[in-house]
Amino acid sequence: MFDKEYDVIVVGAGHAGCEAAAAAANMGSKVLLVTMNLQTIGQMSCNPAMGGIAKGQIVREIDALGGYSGIISDKSAIQFKMLNKSKGPAMWSPRTQNDRMRFAEEWRLALESTPNVDFYQEMVSGLIIESGKACGVKTSLGISIKSKSVVLTNGTFLNGLIHIGDKQLGGGRAGEKASTGITEQLVQLGFESGRMKTGTPPRVDGRSLDYTKMIVQPGDLIPEKFSYSNTKSLVNQRDCHMSHTSELVHDLLREGFDRSPMFNGRIKSLGPRYCPSIEDKINRFSDKNSHQLFVEPEGWDTVEVYVNGFSTSLPEDVQFKALRSVVGFENVKFFRPGYAIEYDYFPPIQLKHTLETKLVNNLYFAGQINGTTGYEEAASQGLMAGINAHLKQNEKEDFILKRDEAYIGVLIDDLITKGTEEPYRMFTSRAEYRTLLRQDNADLRLTPKGFQIGLATEDRLKRMEEKQSKSDLFVKFFKDTSVLPDQINPILESVNSSLVKQSDKMFKSFSRPNVTMKHMLQIDTVSDFVAEHNLDREVLEQTEVQVKYSGYIAKEKNNADKLQRLENVKIPANFDYTQLKSLSYEAREKFSKIQPVTISQASRISGVSPSDISVLLVFLGR
Repeated sequence: MFDKEYDVIVVGAGHAGCEAAAAAANMGSKVLLVTMNLQTIGQMSCNPAMGGIAKGQIVREIDALGGYSGIISDKSAIQFKMLNKSKGPAMWSPRTQNDRMRFAEEWRLALESTPNVDFYQEMVSGLIIESGKACGVKTSLGISIKSKSVVLTNGTFLNGLIHIGDKQLGGGRAGEKASTGITEQLVQLGFESGRMKTGTPPRVDGRSLDYTKMIVQPGDLIPEKFSYSNTKSLVNQRDCHMSHTSELVHDLLREGFDRSPMFNGRIKSLGPRYCPSIEDKINRFSDKNSHQLFVEPEGWDTVEVYVNGFSTSLPEDVQFKALRSVVGFENVKFFRPGYAIEYDYFPPIQLKHTLETKLVNNLYFAGQINGTTGYEEAASQGLMAGINAHLKQNEKEDFILKRDEAYIGVLIDDLITKGTEEPYRMFTSRAEYRTLLRQDNADLRLTPKGFQIGLATEDRLKRMEEKQSKSDLFVKFFKDTSVLPDQINPILESVNSSLVKQSDKMFKSFSRPNVTMKHMLQIDTVSDFVAEHNLDREVLEQTEVQVKYSGYIAKEKNNADKLQRLENVKIPANFDYTQLKSLSYEAREKFSKIQPVTISQASRISGVSPSDISVLLVFLGR
């Protein structure tokens, strides 16, 4: 059946696997995507949404590099929201509500239209390892398939165990069996493994809900989109709704705590800190008598509804009884109960920044196998693993994004350098350069890099260059053009800002707090310039950020450049840290285990002190 050698075999077809396969194939590799079920390619296993705080920035970065997640999200969106608009642009985060079925369909169609991707449905039960290199996979039917590299994106399937109350079911997702064999082989090879937990809420029948009792959550009046390509913005949108739990709901849930696998010791692994189950919420935040529940439609045409905020592994009868006491859910009918799932992961300090494992050459890990949670985090890792698998086979330079270049760079550096003992989720607060890493400029930051490695198309590069040149021209216009007091003072008065007595450059007035692009467009010379140069919304947004935040951006860029000096100080491979007796014991131990590549990376390792870095610098200086 397989009489040829593939360049890349991708195991698993979730968000990480799909991006890995697409990236490697579009760069020219011959790819085989192996999954246990071809009907669940690109499945949204949890909530039917993409993006959100920091996650939206990641989707934009994937798109800017030439990945597919932004395009798929736009094509299957049923609602769009830009979150955090009341804060500065570094915090703005795009989010779509999606049609679950269409999202998966669009992913499959996109992959099937990618010529270099082959598909095979079966469980991968092991790897072919020869002379310390991954050379293919073995399936449960005993078939060996050869390849130059392997990307593992197994999600929650490695020895997956589903918990509903005191019931336990083997499985990687509701209705799908777990994957066995890979963990055991990797542990024999010397890999360290662990267990993590995640959960999901009940799915219910929307026809049984009373939406008139809930708070409507509409999308943006003027919806944007994720992709920088020519995908279309939404014209029509579906509303979400919000309800709340109550003391009665909490009391009903507590009745099942003695049968909860979280509290009776059946689940020993850690779940996501920032997306806790409802029983964990009412236990940890016992002072709160109410929690928000977001009622999210699963698509345009289905009645299935996702109850966001009610993730649980309590017995199904307890779930049902408690949910029926929520306002608007008095007559709720279940499609399926919520559940928790435990699965194997491999602490990511065992990886290089390319996501290739340190123990086995040409073997890459991406997604929840690395201890992350979330579609977006998984997709970005898949993209980077697919890119680097292709580059290595073609003897090209590794593709690594730095912390000041992308949230993807922050994510991977955190995983490799710090590791994680609980499901890792991206937040804007994890990035020290978030003013640089905005959702509006992901294309300016990354599309040239994507084009350089052969992933982003020339059309994408031209779009980016046009946006950059128009934005630069508009910023120059504000710096060079003066405005008279009678033109600007009505605007300043409307925002309670002090008036001016003489003409001054527009840039200065525009830089004031509360003066927006909308205000500046009231000035005829500005609106005429916009019309003359055909400036679109993206250019207007980019220009406004550059004008109003130029000082902050310059300061952050300067800080990044200073730290870049440490990034340039390389540490020799397989460096023997035991010879440096002046290092603390903890530093010697962690340096030896993690094997940092640069002084900058070494400085970010938890438990390493500035004096340890000084010792390293002195020694390397010699």
